[in-house]
Amino acid sequence: MELNLKKPIIFFDLETTGTNITTDRIVEISMIKIMPNGEEKERTLRINPEMPIPAEATAVHHISNEDVANCRTFKEVAKDLAQSFVGCDIAGFNSNKFDIPMLDQEFQRVGVKFDFTKPRFIDVQTIFHKKEQRTLVAAYKFYCGKDLTDAHSANADTRATYEVLKAQLDMYDDLPNDMEALSEYSSQNRNVDLAGRVIYNENRQEVINFGKYKGQLVEDVLKKDIGYYSWIMQGDFPQNTKDVFTNIKLRSKQC
Repeated sequence: MELNLKKPIIFFDLETTGTNITTDRIVEISMIKIMPNGEEKERTLRINPEMPIPAEATAVHHISNEDVANCRTFKEVAKDLAQSFVGCDIAGFNSNKFDIPMLDQEFQRVGVKFDFTKPRFIDVQTIFHKKEQRTLVAAYKFYCGKDLTDAHSANADTRATYEVLKAQLDMYDDLPNDMEALSEYSSQNRNVDLAGRVIYNENRQEVINFGKYKGQLVEDVLKKDIGYYSWIMQGDFPQNTKDVFTNIKLRSKQC
C-alpha cells in the first residue's frame, strides 16, 4: 500500500560512533524523501565525526576512521541537512528514541536551529513492536518476505524501514494510512523533550519520566528541590532536554 501523504515524509537512519546521544557523533545519514505524488528522492552522506570511531561501532556498521577521514564534518553539512527536513514529517526505525534526539543534539551542537515540534514522527519499530515484537531484520523478513542482507548499512536500513511501513499498511486493516494518526499510534509516550525524559500526563502537564522523581510534575520538583535544576543542567542530558527544563522553570517564575 502506498502512503497517503498530505506533505512529504522523510525516512532516515543514522550510523554513529556509539549510542550516547550527548557524547557520540553521526558518521552516516541516509534519507529517502517521499513526495505526496509518490516521487522518491534518496540521499546518503558519510560524515567525519571529528572523533575516533570505536572498533565495536565499526563492527556493527562497517564504517572505519579511514572511510570518513576526508568527509565533511557535521557542521559543514548541517544547514543543508536541516533544510532537507523542512516541511516534512519524519519516519524511522527506533527513531523516536534514538535517531531524532541524536540528530537534534548534533544540530544544537553546531548552532543550527531546526524546530522538531513541527513534524509528525512515525516510528516503524513501535508499530512493529505493538504488532509483532521483533527487530528490523525480522520485520523485513516478516512483512516483506526478504532477507536484509546489508543490515546496519544506513541506506539498506532506511529502504527496509520504508518498505516495512508500506507492508504494515497492507497487512493491518486497522492501521490508518494517515501520517497524523500513524504518528500518534507509533508514539510510546507524549514526549515533551525528544528523548522522553519529560512527558505529558493526561492533563497535558509536564511530568518527569525517569529517576527518583519519575511521575511527578516538573514544576513541583523544581519548587521543592532547588538543586535539581542545576543537576540537570550539569548532567549528561541532551541539550533539548535541558531546554525543556529551562522553559518550564522560566514559565513558573512568570506565574
